Amino acid sequence: MNATERRTKGTAAEAPQQVQMISFTIGSEQFAVEILTVQEIIMMSDITEIPSAPDFVEGVINFRGNIIPVLDLRKRLRLRAGGKTDRSKPGTRILVVEIDGNVTGFIVDSVSKVLTVPATRILPPPDIIVAGVQSHYFSGVVHLDDSILVILDFRKILSPEERGMLDQVPAAVAEGPVKTVK
Repeated sequence: MNATERRTKGTAAEAPQQVQMISFTIGSEQFAVEILTVQEIIMMSDITEIPSAPDFVEGVINFRGNIIPVLDLRKRLRLRAGGKTDRSKPGTRILVVEIDGNVTGFIVDSVSKVLTVPATRILPPPDIIVAGVQSHYFSGVVHLDDSILVILDFRKILSPEERGMLDQVPAAVAEGPVKTVK
């Protein structure tokens, strides 16, 4: 159940529901994801490149004994603002997210904080493109005091075909030569 669905459930007599989110930045843009989607936030680590991978797939990492793909969220969302992801920047993190049973890492510029927002403050996503990001990636927006926080729906970040390609990543790593990059 996403934030929009939770907002519409319940009666007026019930206490307002709260939604916990992790906020993060990519360039100058602020995003968030519901906290239950994120398994862990880890520091940037060495990433092993995969030959012939889509441009937004940076490679794979060993996460607790499992090989997981790592995607550059800036590239995936086609964000031009803020330039290229700088993996050496101290605040750069990998959000480890489970999507339909598959664990994937997403590189972000920084993780800001955990927010608790009343579900009634989460508005439906706009029909227009915000910051160059297609609106079908959004599950909602929240107006903060001085900015807008875009809530991403990580289940929609990848198409079913792309998810199928990522399912093949461990086999691709086992087959061929790979290069580790920092």
